[in-house]
Amino acid sequence: MPEIWYAISAFLLTVYVVLDGFDFGAGALHVFVARSDAERRQVLAAIGPYWDANEVWLLAAGGALFVAFPRALSAGVSGFYFAIFLVLWCLIVRGISLEFRSHLEDAVWRRTWDFFFAVSSALLPVFLGAALGNLLRGVPLDADGWFELPLFTDFSAREPVGILDWYTGLVGLFAFAALTAHGAAFLAWKTGGPVQARSRTAARRGYRAVGALWLAVTLATASVHPRFLPSLVSRPLAWLPAAAALAGILLVFPALRGGRDRAAFLASSAFVGGLSLATAACMYPVLLRASGSPDLSLTTQNSAGDSSGLAIALSWFAVAMPLVLASLVLVWRLHRGKVASGSEGESY
Repeated sequence: MPEIWYAISAFLLTVYVVLDGFDFGAGALHVFVARSDAERRQVLAAIGPYWDANEVWLLAAGGALFVAFPRALSAGVSGFYFAIFLVLWCLIVRGISLEFRSHLEDAVWRRTWDFFFAVSSALLPVFLGAALGNLLRGVPLDADGWFELPLFTDFSAREPVGILDWYTGLVGLFAFAALTAHGAAFLAWKTGGPVQARSRTAARRGYRAVGALWLAVTLATASVHPRFLPSLVSRPLAWLPAAAALAGILLVFPALRGGRDRAAFLASSAFVGGLSLATAACMYPVLLRASGSPDLSLTTQNSAGDSSGLAIALSWFAVAMPLVLASLVLVWRLHRGKVASGSEGESY
């Protein structure tokens, strides 16, 4: 049963990264690919029908971890307390910016909220990428399964570690580049005119940077977590998502050059989603890796909830998930096609 819930949690987190990831990327880019107020409202209209629902997948993933692995979730929330508050504040600022920018027809008001929307959207991939870097590098778990981390120490990725060091910063930079390119691919698909042209250019440049950073992060991970890459070779379940990620980054370039924007976005989604699932498969069964003794790591076995409770939760998940997926398909079906600028007075 813990194995099933590990797979469910990895799936929910992956869907969140793919869906809210293009929100983050589009938000970070919108002040560059959209020059006028009408163009910026076009960008906001592209993500407007999706952004709120996309964030629900993060709540679903958190709920799955709460049900299945309460010990690991409680340790992570307490250890990353300050970092989680930074993420929450960025999520709040993004929502406020989207809702408030069109409440006044004033250029300064709108530019101010555009700035906050872009900054909060850019910081979120960095924070989430740094969090992933901490999971891969390890955290200083004690014998009771708790830890605390300062924001940074000496940036060396060696004990005593902080939330930020050269490795977690590199993973955060990679996450920023990947989700920004992902957001550009989405905008190239959903918009037209000058915004589409600039988004295509941003996606091509972004994925060139992603390719270089992917290699750098892979080499750095092999140094910080020597067992990670060998686990990719020995686990067939990791091969398919890893192949999807590789195919995605290779196919996104010809799709963008040929003007096949939907294909480019699907290739980008395959890269982001495949990389997330492959990482989860390679990390299994570890949920929180101890930077000291591996025996102190929190795993699916020593962090799982009661088996009978997990079985009951699984039955409810089997009922709820088809409904959630059906609503997701409906939303994308209703908002298919290109978007124009939002009407004056709309919140996006």
